[in-house]
Amino acid sequence: MAVLYGGRSPAYEDSLLTGKFVLSLLRDHIEYEPIDVFISREGDWHYKGLVEEPHQVLSRADVAWNALHGGYGESGGLQALLTGIQMPFVGSSTAPSIFAHNKEFAKKLYRDYSLPILASEVLREDEVSDDQLIEIFRTYLHPVVVKPSTGVCGIGIRLVHTYEELKDAVMRTFKHSTRVLVEEYVRGTAASAHVVEKARGEELYALVPIALETELRRVRPTSVENKQMEDMAKRAHTALGLRHYSASDFMITPSGKIYILETNSSPLFHEGSLLHQSLAATGWKPKDFVEHCLKLAAGK
Repeated sequence: MAVLYGGRSPAYEDSLLTGKFVLSLLRDHIEYEPIDVFISREGDWHYKGLVEEPHQVLSRADVAWNALHGGYGESGGLQALLTGIQMPFVGSSTAPSIFAHNKEFAKKLYRDYSLPILASEVLREDEVSDDQLIEIFRTYLHPVVVKPSTGVCGIGIRLVHTYEELKDAVMRTFKHSTRVLVEEYVRGTAASAHVVEKARGEELYALVPIALETELRRVRPTSVENKQMEDMAKRAHTALGLRHYSASDFMITPSGKIYILETNSSPLFHEGSLLHQSLAATGWKPKDFVEHCLKLAAGK
């Protein structure tokens, strides 16, 4: 059982946390022998302190856990490698990972499944102009959110109030992605809902959603709102064609309107993470969740 973590991504530190946590759970499990596979920021694969080619490392395992976040680990690159060598792995396959990683494309699929989304505009680095930015500034209420079309963990996201801030944020965000989303901003309660396949007698089981307490609003979602988010997270998982488990993020307005923001094909998983909190609220031990996902990957 190979646990892959690290990698060339701004989410490198988060990946270290997830990988080490999964390894710690597996080390107490007599059925699995964990193989620690660290991937450096330069992209080198390390096994027992030595650099090896990916296929050499993976030849020692019969299943892999993808604990990489962002970039290579969530945008289809690692998934394609593992699929190419016919290595079973925990997490979504190549194309669905690409869909989830690309917020612009994900919004199109959400719309097909009648999932409420926030209005947005897409800007391309090779086409953006002052006239385009001025039109957006005049059209949208302020502030607005500027974010990379691809990315995870909130990297590169900015809240802007003025035209100059908008222009500066867009140009800075092009460092993270060649396409940028300018999205309407709504106040409310941010929350995340995780779903797991073939758990507790359901084809797609929803864990208890977790709300994020912020300085702006500390109102917890109602039971009805939690149920709505659970249903929406299931639909998002299906719309994107994801596998094994995923997490969808939402914004609940003061009037009770719920918008889906994005879906993570490989959610953070460590003590204190939203997935860890959601498992605790659901009454599911992390080690049992890991075992369940490994069985899904192995086809058991």
